[in-house]
Amino acid sequence: MFNKFIASILPYFPKSFVWLFSKRYIAGKTVEDAIRVSKELNSQGIMVTIDILGEFIKNLDEAETNRKEYIELIERVEKEKINGNYSVKPTMFGLLLDKEVCYNHIREIVAKAASYNNFIRIDMEDSPCTDMEIEIYRRLKLEFPKNVGLVLQAYMKRTLTDIQSLMDIHSPEAPLNFRLCKGIYVEPAKIAYKAYEEVNQHFIEDIDFCLKSGIYPGIATHDKPVVEGAYKLIEKYNVPRERYEFQMLYGVTPELRKSILDNGHRMRVYVPFGEQWFGYSTRRLKENPKMAWLIIKALFVRG
Repeated sequence: MFNKFIASILPYFPKSFVWLFSKRYIAGKTVEDAIRVSKELNSQGIMVTIDILGEFIKNLDEAETNRKEYIELIERVEKEKINGNYSVKPTMFGLLLDKEVCYNHIREIVAKAASYNNFIRIDMEDSPCTDMEIEIYRRLKLEFPKNVGLVLQAYMKRTLTDIQSLMDIHSPEAPLNFRLCKGIYVEPAKIAYKAYEEVNQHFIEDIDFCLKSGIYPGIATHDKPVVEGAYKLIEKYNVPRERYEFQMLYGVTPELRKSILDNGHRMRVYVPFGEQWFGYSTRRLKENPKMAWLIIKALFVRG
């Protein structure tokens, strides 16, 4: 109860206070910070996906600014020879304001990444966005079959059906590519599983379908039971190491991350950065109120 209370009031605290928590989970506020952290992770044998923070914009001028920032990011990161790709949130490009403007912005970003033989991941946002974001993925996958992927959330009751419905654009040469995660948005029980064991069960079912169908999954979890369930499925279907990867958030469960690497599996870390760090941080806190204790500790314990 204490952790939930702290998590609920922290968004109203000064940003400088919340930064004590945030700096553990965000590369920084600039592209230089993202490149520095990405190189550190690369040196440990870890791939990255880089994300400029921001979402749910209010006007299309912001969408244009964000498009330019991503184009510049790709040019800079490719110049630095980072082993990584990029993640984008459609509401950052005006999904809820003008779907076609949003699509065109993301298409340009995908084309830019494709010109370097690289890859863009379309993040999944809350349920009002789900159908639109799947549609964007479908359209882009047909034009850029090897350069775009999608995030799907295991706690949504529709997810396995969504995966199956996209099999018509899947091929062994250009497989569907999904980041499978639990999901962070607060959704009604009518459309989302709530119980821990139930979410994990469906997460494993989604991984199972992907692995046996030749879909490339990014298994995005910090939950040991899900990791162990994935290990069993990888062994069951004898999946080559280059046909899947594990993914984690920057700064979260480094010991589990290391154990996955030590077991010979590929790992990619989500590296968020940017001036819009505050909203991302408070969402992470609402998702996992236990993190509140880390903030309290940071006030009194050096390091």
